[in-house]
Amino acid sequence: MFGFKIGSNNSKTEQIKEALASGALIIDVRTPGEFDAGHIEGAMNIPLDQIDFMVNKLKKRGQPIIGYCQTGRRSGLVVDRLSRSGLEAYNAGGMDELLAILN
Repeated sequence: MFGFKIGSNNSKTEQIKEALASGALIIDVRTPGEFDAGHIEGAMNIPLDQIDFMVNKLKKRGQPIIGYCQTGRRSGLVVDRLSRSGLEAYNAGGMDELLAILN
């Protein structure tokens, strides 16, 4: 799985909750139109095709990152890129999955 700590006994939900507790930034990687149609409160919209331009800015923030999209495919790609760039990043999957974790 992209972005999850190898060898960790914690589930995806537990890892995301831990990241949120440590001040994680939530990134919605869908298009601006999808974001405008509805998103998780407080999420930053960085579409998949823009993520490479934002890596250095995200590194400067020094926060874990939780990515989500509609189904988890795009956020998986983004989290993989961010993780390979040295960032602590987690794929929450689709927006509904993340909403279930947040509630």
